[in-house]
Amino acid sequence: MRIAVVSAHASPLPVLADAEEGGQDVHVADLAAALARSGHDVLVHTRRDSVRLPDVVHTGHGYDVVHVPAGPPGPVHPDELISHLDEFTRFLRRQWHDDRPDVVHAHYWTSGVASVLAANGLDLPVVQTFHSLGAVEQQAAVPEVRVSTERLIGREASRVVAGCTDEKARLVRLGVPRTRIAVVPAGVDVERFKPEGPRLNRQLAHRLVAPATGAEDVITALRSVWDTELVVVGGRAEDVRGLREHARLQEVGDRVRLVGRVPRVAIPALVRSADVVVCAATDESGVTPLEAMACGVPVVAADVGASSDTVVDGVTGLLVPPNDPRPLARVLRPLLADDARREAYGIAGADRVDARYSTVRIAAETTRVYQQAAGLPETDEPLHEASVRDG
Repeated sequence: MRIAVVSAHASPLPVLADAEEGGQDVHVADLAAALARSGHDVLVHTRRDSVRLPDVVHTGHGYDVVHVPAGPPGPVHPDELISHLDEFTRFLRRQWHDDRPDVVHAHYWTSGVASVLAANGLDLPVVQTFHSLGAVEQQAAVPEVRVSTERLIGREASRVVAGCTDEKARLVRLGVPRTRIAVVPAGVDVERFKPEGPRLNRQLAHRLVAPATGAEDVITALRSVWDTELVVVGGRAEDVRGLREHARLQEVGDRVRLVGRVPRVAIPALVRSADVVVCAATDESGVTPLEAMACGVPVVAADVGASSDTVVDGVTGLLVPPNDPRPLARVLRPLLADDARREAYGIAGADRVDARYSTVRIAAETTRVYQQAAGLPETDEPLHEASVRDG
């Protein structure tokens, strides 16, 4: 198939340079490469955010990146791209009129706006992945137009891809017809994230690794989890400052390392060095638990979002109620003391990722969604429902 991927604010190029540790850009880069390896013709459209960028970049991973001139050639907040989408849409419409793809896959709501408008009149099917929904992020500074626009995109798109069963339920409440929603989870590069490989040295007997989002609860729980260090990955500068102060107030500052953004190439070794990876906040993509499981590391995660689908409670890790450090501490203490149980969880997690969440399998499942949207014959690969309920 000829696939036009639209990722207006998240270019895959920094990922290829190992400059990003995760997010939409990693998802787009991994999916585009896997689709290209499967024999598809993939073109990624992203906004030009630097005057130094060429019009087209041949990535060496089987797909090309087209830089769309829309707005100033510099950084723009993703939700502020709405003011530059007219230019973006006109560029896409011209390109697709002259060089027609079989299907368009838009990532994030701003990409969905441009894709749906550009495809209008060209009879092009549009597949939409939101990655996050404005209605869920209302506590943040979400533009009012975003929530209403996401509802319209969901109704106009030929298919909408949800990353987990929780997101599917939210999309249904948003008004997206259930029959047009496909649950396709995030994938993992199992050649990079695997149990075998280097590990980083640790300072204490046990190590926890956690993303910055939700790390406040993990830091609080650390007060009751002794002889254990916590490495917190990612977060903006202000997030890191806040977590450092919280660790000081909890009197565990000497056991908390805030490493900030980590190059993607360095993440597997960091994950392998952990006894447990802790994901205490809602994770729409579920990538962090999957990467840990792929490396053979057990996961303790909040029982919300994608983690509810990916982590099998008592098999690949443990699920706990969200937004409460007390159950975190209660499950971490005995788990860290039980080497055999951690090893069993790690083996089961690696097997689960290899069987169900490799980028190869996710690319095949995404291809089937494309075929449904375009009215083409489908492959025999069944759509993965990403739920522990399917075994």
